[in-house]
Amino acid sequence: MYHLIEFNAAFAVDVEVSPKQRLERVRLGKGTRVYAYLMPKVVETAQGPMEVADICFEDGSITREVPFEQFRFVD
Repeated sequence: MYHLIEFNAAFAVDVEVSPKQRLERVRLGKGTRVYAYLMPKVVETAQGPMEVADICFEDGSITREVPFEQFRFVD
């Protein structure tokens, strides 16, 4: 299921366009809204467990382990 999400801050992410291509560095601006499929998980960090999500965009590209604090769901 795709959700409309909005990024809370500007930051750069590595986007996987194809497994055969290099990762592309993309800057996402604060307030950018996209429809995306989320695959949530918890990763262990030096500060303890953190909720993150792999974000699959409508065009088929994907970025991995984006902290939930970086985006919000839009109604």
